[in-house]
Amino acid sequence: MAIAPCSAPSGQGRPRLEVADIFRAASEAYRNRYVPTAEQSRAMTAIARCRTAALGGHLEVCTRCGHQAPAYNSCRNRHCPKCQSLAQARWIGQRLERIIRTKYFHVVFTLPQQLRALAKVNPKLIYELLLDSAARTLLDFGRNNLQAQLGVTSVLHTWTRDLRLHPHAHCIVTAGGLDHRGRWIPTRRRYLFPVRALSRVFRGKLLQGLSRLYEDRLLCLAGPCAALADPASFQKLKDQLYAADWVVYAKRPFGGPEQVFRYLGRYTHRVGLSNQRLVSFDGSSVCFRTKDGKSITVDAVEFVRRFLLHVLPSGFVKIRHHGLFAARNAKTKLEVARKLLELPADAAAPPPSVTIPWRDLVLLLTGTDLSICPACGGRFLQRRPLPPPTRPPDSS
Repeated sequence: MAIAPCSAPSGQGRPRLEVADIFRAASEAYRNRYVPTAEQSRAMTAIARCRTAALGGHLEVCTRCGHQAPAYNSCRNRHCPKCQSLAQARWIGQRLERIIRTKYFHVVFTLPQQLRALAKVNPKLIYELLLDSAARTLLDFGRNNLQAQLGVTSVLHTWTRDLRLHPHAHCIVTAGGLDHRGRWIPTRRRYLFPVRALSRVFRGKLLQGLSRLYEDRLLCLAGPCAALADPASFQKLKDQLYAADWVVYAKRPFGGPEQVFRYLGRYTHRVGLSNQRLVSFDGSSVCFRTKDGKSITVDAVEFVRRFLLHVLPSGFVKIRHHGLFAARNAKTKLEVARKLLELPADAAAPPPSVTIPWRDLVLLLTGTDLSICPACGGRFLQRRPLPPPTRPPDSS
C-alpha cells in the first residue's frame, strides 16, 4: 500500500491518507511484535473500521438527479482522529454556559521524564496522580495566597509532536476566586502565582502520592520498572526527583473568557496525531509533520506503537473541573461568582453548539451543508437503507 502525499488542509475535503489506512495495513504486523492492552486493541479496531461498511450506515439519495452516496457510521472512539470535532464543539458550548467573566491563566504541569516508565506500566494510577496533584497545587495556592477558591479546568495530554510519551496537564485557572464571605478576590499581579513555588509544591504533592501508592503495593513494577521493587532503588529515585527542578509553565491566554475556552477546546478532544499531519505512507514507512515545518519518518509498526501509547485506560476521565468549576458548585458558588462579575443575563442561554442537530453543527464548524446534493446542488437528499451486500457467485 502506498499513499502520498497527504491530503488537503483541514476544511478542504477528506484527507487522502488517514491513521485508519495505516492501522489496516500494519495492525497484523504490530500484533506479531507486541501485545496490545484491551483498550489499545479496541481503539485500533474501532479506528480501522470507522466510517466504513463494517459499521453500517445509510444511503444519501438525491430525488432530483438520482445521485447516490453511502454515509457510513462513525466509531465514536475517543482516540479516533475522525470522531472528535463535534464532541469538542459541544464541550465548548457546555463550558460557555458556566463561564466566569474574569481573566484566566494557562498553566501546564509536566510529569518528569524519570516517571514515564511508571506511567507506561501504571497509566491510570500515574495519570490520576498527575491531574490530582496539579489541581490541588492550584487550589492550595488560591486558598493560601488569596484566601479564596479558584476555578480550574484541567486536561490530560500524553504526547509530544513525534508521538513519544510525555504526560502533562493543561490547566485553565481563574485570575481570582470566591472567598468564604462570598466576595470575589482577584489576583493582584500580572501573573497567577510564582512558577518556582508552584513547581515545588506540585513536586511535593505528586511524590507524596507516589510514595503512598508504593507503600500500599498498588504499583505494577514489571518490565522497565522491575528494579523499583527494591525499596532502596525507589528511595534513590525519589531523592533524585526531589533534587530536580520540575517543569511548570504559566502564561495568561489572550482574548476574553469565551476565547479562553475555545483555546482550551483545542486541547480537550485532541488525539495524539490528526489525519492532517500525515504526509505519506509507502506500505512500510510513515512520514508525518512534527513542528516548525519539520517532519519525521518511522516504520509503520513503530507508528502504530507510538499512537497506541496514548490510548487511555477504559473509563479514565481526562477532562476535569475543580474548585468553582466542580459539579457540586455549579448551582451555588459558581452562580455567586457569575453574578458578582456581572455576567450578562442573555449569556445564561445554552450556546447553539449544545442544542442544535449535528448536521447544523457541521455547517457551523466547517461551512459544509450536508443537506445539499454534491452533484446538482439541490436540497433533495433523502436517507435510505443501504442495499444488502452482494454475495459472491457460487463456484460449485
